Amino acid sequence: YAFPGKKPKSLGVIGQVIPWNFPLLMVAWEIAPALACGNTVVLKPAETTPLTALKLAEIFEDAELPPGVVNIVTGAGETGQAVIEHPDVDKVAFTGSTAVGKAIRRAVAGTDKKYTLELGGKAANIIFEDAPINEAVEGIVNGIFFNQGHVCCAGSRLFVQESIAPEVIRKLKKRINTLIVGDPLDKNTDIGAINSVEQLMRIKALVNTGKKEGACIWQPEGGVPRKGNWFKPTLFTECAQSHQIVQEEIFGPVLAIQTFRTPPEALAKANNTPYGLSGGVWTDKGSKIFKMTTGLNAGVVWANTFNKFDPTSPFGGYKESGMGREGGLHGLAAYLKF
Repeated sequence: YAFPGKKPKSLGVIGQVIPWNFPLLMVAWEIAPALACGNTVVLKPAETTPLTALKLAEIFEDAELPPGVVNIVTGAGETGQAVIEHPDVDKVAFTGSTAVGKAIRRAVAGTDKKYTLELGGKAANIIFEDAPINEAVEGIVNGIFFNQGHVCCAGSRLFVQESIAPEVIRKLKKRINTLIVGDPLDKNTDIGAINSVEQLMRIKALVNTGKKEGACIWQPEGGVPRKGNWFKPTLFTECAQSHQIVQEEIFGPVLAIQTFRTPPEALAKANNTPYGLSGGVWTDKGSKIFKMTTGLNAGVVWANTFNKFDPTSPFGGYKESGMGREGGLHGLAAYLKF
């Protein structure tokens, strides 16, 4: 019914390597379409978050899923490489960094394996002077600080029309000062701990680079818990396109802010990145929404909202943000041969 006039067949064995930022979501996102299309799965979770996948294995066992349909192997990068390069694997699905995605493309080159890659992002959130500013501020906060910024489609670059930049930045700082950094199991917490010491060190290194390059840093008042991997929500103003914090994915609660005067300038700046995963546009004008969303080189673009998903819609990126799509019929087709 989904593919009229075609008789698709399952691919066989699917090798899946998933990241640490959304372990349970990624497991469901990857495993569900593979099984729905009649395949079996060998899944390798991130070495820092294996327990979620192993708990899911227990659930599969309790549900009496036949042995061998879903197989979960834990380990570090070498384990993932073994899954990807195994001759019995018919398709590779990877979510993670662009560097590893490029290595996977090289590994499967010359084979008949299919592959989909959902990689990094550096999403632009564009705020026009006719936008609902209070709602936009909430969208900005959710777009970059949700899950401590550990989101591939996080709105880590903010472009504000010059005429409203002071107001937006003032309201943004006021809102950030209300965010609570602390125990992620506490329902009052807004920003939890950074995933690992290694990720915290990377965030700190990029933030220090931003300061050295001349961007102006701002962080809210108050401290963070003494024990654990914590990082305050951070804003950078006076950013330039060449700054490393503007070009590289930080994967943390750090927002780089720039201004623009005209829609063409906003598009030019937003598209000036090696990534193309997602973006957002805030304006009261429908015609401007269509012009901007069609001009952004991104696989997913939101209008007057951010990070809203529909499982029936495809998700994926352009350029160094990946190849292929997940979700919807496009996501199912990736697990079939026609």
